[in-house]
Amino acid sequence: MQLRKPSPSRALLALLAAPQLASAFYLPGVAPTSYKQDEQVPLYVNAIRPVAGSDAMLHSVVSYDYYHPVFQYCRPAEGPKDVGSSLGSILFGDRIKTSPFELRMARNETCKTLCETTYPPAASQFINALIDAGVSLNWLVDGLPAGQRIIDELTDTEFYNPGFLMGQHIGESEKVQFNNHYDIIVEYHQVPGTEDQYRVVGVIVQPESRKYTGPVDADACNNESLQPVILDETSETHVTFTYSVYWVPSKTAWATRWDKYLHVFDPKIHWFSLVNSAFIVVFLVLTVMSILVRALRKDIARYNRLDQLSLDDLSGTSAVMEDGVQEDSGWKLVHGDVFRTPQHPLLLSVFLGNGAQLFVMTGLTIAFALLGFLSPSNRGSLGTIMILLYTVLGFVGGYTSARMYKSMQGDRWKMCIILTPLLVPGIVFSIFFLLDLFLWAKESSGAVPFTTMLVIILIWFLISVPLSFAGSWLGFRAPTIEPPVRTNQIPRQIPPVTTYLKPIPSMLIVGLLPFGAIFVELYFIMSSIWFSKIYYMFGFLFLCYGLMIMTCAAVTVLLVYFLLCAENYNWQWRAFLAPGTTAFYIFLNAIIYWISKLSLGGFVGSVLYIGYSLMISFLFFILTGSIGFFASWLFVRKIYSSIKID
Repeated sequence: MQLRKPSPSRALLALLAAPQLASAFYLPGVAPTSYKQDEQVPLYVNAIRPVAGSDAMLHSVVSYDYYHPVFQYCRPAEGPKDVGSSLGSILFGDRIKTSPFELRMARNETCKTLCETTYPPAASQFINALIDAGVSLNWLVDGLPAGQRIIDELTDTEFYNPGFLMGQHIGESEKVQFNNHYDIIVEYHQVPGTEDQYRVVGVIVQPESRKYTGPVDADACNNESLQPVILDETSETHVTFTYSVYWVPSKTAWATRWDKYLHVFDPKIHWFSLVNSAFIVVFLVLTVMSILVRALRKDIARYNRLDQLSLDDLSGTSAVMEDGVQEDSGWKLVHGDVFRTPQHPLLLSVFLGNGAQLFVMTGLTIAFALLGFLSPSNRGSLGTIMILLYTVLGFVGGYTSARMYKSMQGDRWKMCIILTPLLVPGIVFSIFFLLDLFLWAKESSGAVPFTTMLVIILIWFLISVPLSFAGSWLGFRAPTIEPPVRTNQIPRQIPPVTTYLKPIPSMLIVGLLPFGAIFVELYFIMSSIWFSKIYYMFGFLFLCYGLMIMTCAAVTVLLVYFLLCAENYNWQWRAFLAPGTTAFYIFLNAIIYWISKLSLGGFVGSVLYIGYSLMISFLFFILTGSIGFFASWLFVRKIYSSIKID
């Protein structure tokens, strides 16, 4: 295991926020590969993905296979072969294959011809539309993405942006040119202590458009008077693909080669958002604690003092005193109903089981990423570990669901065991499968292959479901979680509540605060997902996740306390739905992001974006709702176990 050294300019940031630790370790499987002089360095091609167009808007979310017939890119002599990819890599749309490019370590090549092809009008029209919308090619050399050198104007720092354009507009005109020549610049260094061992530490591709009119040689490549290639939409267009390779010595160490790709646009925004959210959360938690501790201490002391008095021997003064207590706080008045079985306890228990499963999975995934186990050099590791963790943690979901359903006096225990591993994953898988049908119809490389779908189903039913069944079986065999007070046979009448305690206003208020703790980081995550950027600020994400948990717990506990004081004992579903409303704000934020940053004119692109946003929002609904419920559940048990009930 090799520890990377942060560059001096980032040392302070690494110490304070630890986001650099997200790529700080390189595990077995991504160990350095050394090459000898003239030894072949493989160049793999990946999916062709949409990027921001000339108007800085994203116009499509559909990616394509590099060797899609319409593009007619040059193929290897023996045909392209698939390069092994992880489950997460496949789910995230990677389609890595071999290529005809020949790169020899430290050997410069000038103007090598790949192949010649002719584009019919229909293909030209399709490619020109893609270029106009914005689309990039994605190559990999020794595991590094081939990118373009970019200067961040705000910080005046240089970084490599993965991918390069298939074509671009000619000046200010509406015409687009098709790139058919690639200058591949590979940075390398000599392995310390060796004489003939070299490693790749950086890859840049400078695409150009050259309409060759004669033999392709070194003079033709250096001819600056060549016209660009414009694919004719009315007749056939002949195109010759060429490339050059230039090897540049670099002092960059292999362990720090990803520093050039891991760039943060304006990190001050992260810090400002984090500090702002932290202040809000600390103020909120302190406010909740001060209100609850003061009020509860006073209430509990009064109630316990009253219970020690014999009201039969007291004069009217004590009766007035009791009335005063009842007016100050009404939460003791509902002690005989507060643990009454809520409506639809089966559904609530299933949601809580899956919420606990998501909670543990999310925390472990972020922790692994923070420690560097999910390095971007190990493609797809993030998605793979999320699926594996959720699968293994099916035991946690089944156990939690069974314990909660048993404590709610539920009697349909067989349905609880069956629905816990099937309902929520089934909804997510159904949405995912339906969206995948649209990608299949568009012949997109983002469509998950049928065999991969079968693998997911097998993992689900052969591992996750049995583990969930085992957890549920142990949960139902465990002793019932007894309430600290007895439940009356006849339900108490609930008086009318004030406006802010009604379901919809209270849900909107409670759900807004956890969203406020994460919305800035959510913006960067969405940009990484839709604009195909590398996200690695797991230090900030870890802190935001903690702030979201604290906010969900604090505001939900406060809501439940106010409900109980208003003699409303139906707190269980309110404690789940109110923080779950954070998902509504996340979906609303996705719609605003769609309007401001995306321009998805096609029906398929809109359906895909809305569908994926709904799926993510649904998972957040289960997660935040479960956090709020369990915090409230512990709070209610604590306060009612602190008073003496006759």
